[in-house]
Amino acid sequence: MNEVANPAACKLVIDGVSKWFHTDRASVHALDSIDLSVGEGEVVCLVGPSGCGKSTLLDIIAGLTRPDAGRVLADGQPVQRPGRERLVMFQESALFPWLDAFGNVMFGLKLRPEFANRDRREIAYRFLDLVGLEKFAHAPIHELSGGMKQRVALARALAPDPQVLLMDEPFGALDAMTRDQLYEDIQQIWKKSRKTVVFVTHNVREAVCLGDRVILMSPSPGRILRAFDIPLSRPRDMNSVELATHAARIAAALRGRAGAEAE
Repeated sequence: MNEVANPAACKLVIDGVSKWFHTDRASVHALDSIDLSVGEGEVVCLVGPSGCGKSTLLDIIAGLTRPDAGRVLADGQPVQRPGRERLVMFQESALFPWLDAFGNVMFGLKLRPEFANRDRREIAYRFLDLVGLEKFAHAPIHELSGGMKQRVALARALAPDPQVLLMDEPFGALDAMTRDQLYEDIQQIWKKSRKTVVFVTHNVREAVCLGDRVILMSPSPGRILRAFDIPLSRPRDMNSVELATHAARIAAALRGRAGAEAE
């Protein structure tokens, strides 16, 4: 299953990727023959039950984990190790508590050693402004709310100008009101940056709100069951009837698969 609107414009190609994890007691087949293409500037959301290998697949795309079979291509080149072209944003902000917001973004810019320090400072301030934290640039991390910490983490990930942004449930630990605000903000940020994004989530409505396509995965081993196109214009309202209709269709497919697995 290798779906993308224009295969010639593929930013990522996941080709026959399989992964096992071995311990002394058991072997776990995490991913089985994953085929997926992601177009330039496309937002693809991976959804599925716990244990379906979403985060493992993200780690493989990032170059943090090697597949046991298959390959990942980024701009036509095999992914063999982590690189600044593909940066990961995790559920936890993973900020350095001894640095302020500005210092954390500056730390991310060490991935661009060709920039002079003055240029890095300008870029750091620009991306803090992009995520709405220009007034909190020098605030200590412990004084920031959870949502503000995730904004800093997003600025840190975007500032080095990666080609692909990989997001592993970055809003999962936030309260509902903060998430709703971030859904609006990230759509505006994407509109300005047009980054290619692969987004992992358990939340079907979140996936429909953010994604151009939603990829439904099965558990143990993870396989791609179905891809759903989301032809809604942006910005999208999390509470709109149209969004709810798409989310209900995907949730029904997910429940149907879960019921089949239980039988």
